[in-house]
Amino acid sequence: MSGSMSTATITFSGVRKAYGGKPAVDGLSFRVEAGECFGLLGPNGAGKSTTTRMVLGMAMPDAGMITVLGQPVPARARLARRRIGVVPQFDNLEPGFSVRENLELFGRYFGMSSSELDAVIPSLLEFAHLQGKAHARVTELSGGMKRRLTIARALINDPQLLVMDEPSTGLDPHARHLVWDRLRALLARGKTILLTTHFMEEAERLCDRLCVIDQGRSIADGAPETLIEQQIGSHVLEIYGGNPHELRALLMPCAQRTKVSGEALFCYIDDPQEVCTRLRDRTGLRIVQRPANLEDVFLRLTGREMKD
Repeated sequence: MSGSMSTATITFSGVRKAYGGKPAVDGLSFRVEAGECFGLLGPNGAGKSTTTRMVLGMAMPDAGMITVLGQPVPARARLARRRIGVVPQFDNLEPGFSVRENLELFGRYFGMSSSELDAVIPSLLEFAHLQGKAHARVTELSGGMKRRLTIARALINDPQLLVMDEPSTGLDPHARHLVWDRLRALLARGKTILLTTHFMEEAERLCDRLCVIDQGRSIADGAPETLIEQQIGSHVLEIYGGNPHELRALLMPCAQRTKVSGEALFCYIDDPQEVCTRLRDRTGLRIVQRPANLEDVFLRLTGREMKD
């Protein structure tokens, strides 16, 4: 991948990890540059969480080489973790503590003094939009507030690298967008983010580059817009109703590619007008025209839709 070795925050080279003889990560290679958001995109069970555990030195690779912040991992993972903030998939806040106490407790793990904590906590509360909740118990917070607190907690030691496992899982759309705003603010401050997700929109909105993984293997990598252009093109027509196989035969001459998924026909095209002309005398059809997205990329590469 692009970039010089000195700018790499994470490098994976031919990494393998199996559990009970079944590969979880199978020869995975990628590189995360300093200051970018790099996404690991794939369904549950694809190997994303295993990969992040190996980045943190919490799982030992069976083969391959890993470096994080210039340190070989897992050999010197403890040194690397001093400069890493972690946002787990599920919030593990102390429910009986207040918002501020959760931040103080985590800061103590990094050996921070009371004066150091007093200096940084107000800015973290402001970052998380929790200024008025400093003394509220975690149990009093909404799901979105808890998630923003978990992100703020990961910043207590001013890390260079943030490892985020499904950061918006379980959030409603409004809370999800607030979390995305906070992550964009971190990138603007020069932080590096390793983001695992199965939300296509999240990957498209946040990631500079991403690696699509399935069954522990990389099946595509690059900038989201590049992958979409290379794999799909510009337009997608979703056609519902009628016999999708019959419609496919009708439309194949004017489509770059077609795909039947259940009762729907997907047509990948540069110019939708010709397809619409061929269908104008057909009744009972519902046609949805939209830009191509990462869901289409995954469907093409794996033959199945992205599912939680």
